[in-house]
Amino acid sequence: MEHMIHPFSELFEQLGLDASHKGIEHFLQQHKLPPEMDLVSAPFWSNAQATFLKEGLQEDSDWAEVIDQLNASLR
Repeated sequence: MEHMIHPFSELFEQLGLDASHKGIEHFLQQHKLPPEMDLVSAPFWSNAQATFLKEGLQEDSDWAEVIDQLNASLR
């Protein structure tokens, strides 16, 4: 099965966040994760957002690659 590649902005839209270039920049500047914290455990996610991220990674869904990108960007 071939995975669809989602753009970073589409992940932000899916999470209900500002998906504009400036909105993404602002989010990444304001939110940083310590190395020992899992992405889905971050305190700034709502339950729905954390569930979406967790399921996307666990199921190796179409979103997994861009979720990994978000994880790296928050470090």
